[in-house]
Amino acid sequence: MSVTFAQGFKAAGVVAGISTHEGKRDLAIVVNEGPLDAAAGVFTPNRFCAAPVQWSRIAIQDGHLKGVVVNSGGANACTGQAGYEQSSQTAHELARMAHCEDTDIAVASTGLIGELLPLDHVLHGVHDAYEAMEEDAEAGDNAAHAIMTTDTKPKTVEIQGSGYRVGGMVKGSGMIAPQLATMICILTTDAVVTPEQAHDAVCQGTQTSFNRIDVDGCMSTNDTVILMASGASGVTPDIEEFKDSVAQACASLAHQIVGDGEGSSHDVDMTVIGASDEQAALACARAVASSNLMKCAIAGNDPNWGRVVSSIGTVPESIAPYDPNQVTVDINGVRVCDGGKPGQDRSLVDMTPRHVDIVINLHAGESQGTIWTDDLTHEYVRINSDYES
Repeated sequence: MSVTFAQGFKAAGVVAGISTHEGKRDLAIVVNEGPLDAAAGVFTPNRFCAAPVQWSRIAIQDGHLKGVVVNSGGANACTGQAGYEQSSQTAHELARMAHCEDTDIAVASTGLIGELLPLDHVLHGVHDAYEAMEEDAEAGDNAAHAIMTTDTKPKTVEIQGSGYRVGGMVKGSGMIAPQLATMICILTTDAVVTPEQAHDAVCQGTQTSFNRIDVDGCMSTNDTVILMASGASGVTPDIEEFKDSVAQACASLAHQIVGDGEGSSHDVDMTVIGASDEQAALACARAVASSNLMKCAIAGNDPNWGRVVSSIGTVPESIAPYDPNQVTVDINGVRVCDGGKPGQDRSLVDMTPRHVDIVINLHAGESQGTIWTDDLTHEYVRINSDYES
């Protein structure tokens, strides 16, 4: 049911004529019908952040939102003041219909950078979506389809808590790197939580999920994660359980992004253990996960552990202290590198399954961390050399 799994939310996804793909659903709305309207969000750190990010950062500052508009078919990024005014007018259109302040509405956009949106189509789409919105599973599914770009399938989640629910949808397939990843994620809950509790939950959930995936090492201008709470269940949750529920939702959606990486043929868990601290583990895991050489080797079913250790070696000792002569690398359970030198014959590694498990032991401490990534194939090049929103 996506964003409509939690009580108190209505959604819709409509064909607004924004996308270049005729007949594609390309505009979604999610409206919180209360009784509460707590909200929190995190956004891309990219300095060229898009107009909708600029608008939504301001809108969510007071910890309250009534709804959100998400369009595919255009990022509205690097469009100057005219682009910001488009985001403002989009928010105003939904606010007018929902009888709330403009700053009670967040806006998110995804698609090609550097072009203004066809605003008339956007505004008509908001109107049509508001007229069509429902609280059922079909409405949530339509919304999830409407935010897709190069995604091959909608990505949704449903988490049942102790008397409350968390639902969500995300889009993301390429231009994915740590520090959010290129995605737009809308989470909903009917739990009774404060804006501060929602903020803590979405920050913690993002840190251990969307900030730990890497498809191609490219950071977007439009990354957005928004959590809205309606309080419609009437249940005030144990806050630690609530944070865990949100984190579970984020992790599920993050894994779905990696599993739908543009043209990918393998999903990879890049785990570093035996690190001096978590920062060291994640730095080493990210260094390997972001290596195009490593990704291409995996695409070719080649367990090339040399590309693993060479990437680890780029991490400064001040960040990740370890002795290269102690490092081991296991690929799908086979120790191909033992103590910084060849281990078992890499021909023993079965690379045919979609899932690849790489475990790097630094033998320098007790901490660990995992980055989720995938490979790079010829299809990735084809998709991104002929991209249309």
